[in-house]
Amino acid sequence: MGQLRDQMEADLKIGGYSPSTQKIYLLYARHFAAHFMRSPADLGADDVRRFLLHLVQDKQASRETIRQVRSSLRFLYTVTLNRPVEIEWLPVPRKQKRLPVVLSGTEVAALLDAVRAPKYRMIITVMYAAGLRISEACTLQSEDIDSKRKVIRIRGKGDKERLVPIGDEAQHWLQRYLAEARPTLAGRRNPDALFLGVRGQVLSRQHFWLTVKRLAARAGIDPVRVSPHGLRHSFATHLLNHGADLRALQMLLGHASLSTTQIYTQVARERLKRLHQAHHPRG
Repeated sequence: MGQLRDQMEADLKIGGYSPSTQKIYLLYARHFAAHFMRSPADLGADDVRRFLLHLVQDKQASRETIRQVRSSLRFLYTVTLNRPVEIEWLPVPRKQKRLPVVLSGTEVAALLDAVRAPKYRMIITVMYAAGLRISEACTLQSEDIDSKRKVIRIRGKGDKERLVPIGDEAQHWLQRYLAEARPTLAGRRNPDALFLGVRGQVLSRQHFWLTVKRLAARAGIDPVRVSPHGLRHSFATHLLNHGADLRALQMLLGHASLSTTQIYTQVARERLKRLHQAHHPRG
């Protein structure tokens, strides 16, 4: 795409899009151009339709992928090329309503037992103990930990902050990690970051995601069922099963809408239903 790519990247930065969103939008715009081996400036509505149909029928892309491609091309034609007429017809793919995958307490314990590096044991413990998003966990800083009050300050979506309490066990591992395991990087890049990756950089979400998959396999759990975000789902469902108030759970998770939190009531019901069927099989 050359110059057009540079223009789109500049427009994304001006629009305040996150680095991860910029990367995804530019990637799909490049795939669109590569599919036709022509610049998007020379393509139009019929080509967009053919490309999306190719992804749906030939590549069997997920609905979420189609939504991302659609958003990328909408930005490209609406903003960078200033030709919104090319994508005005685009339908919005309907979201698939899937229940979150939740680990049992035994599986969470097995996952933790499979960890050998203190850093990963700590980040998994904190994610499960506080119900954090992966982006929230990877960007935690030392100053976010309030050991006296046993709370963590979380910088969530939309720069919204919240305080989340952590239990005694998580507090124990956190203090131990801070005292013994965390690398001393004073004077280097990101010295205040709680979890660091290679060359002193903030731990990347992709690297941690892959690490969790490997740990799941080591623990004897199907890696397909396990993801960092699954720890957040497990935290929410386990709290709900133990009688937590839905409104309180919303505040802990940092959900803007209570309707988002209500998905966990359905998860809890489904789990109870499966347990009942397992203990009372039809004869």
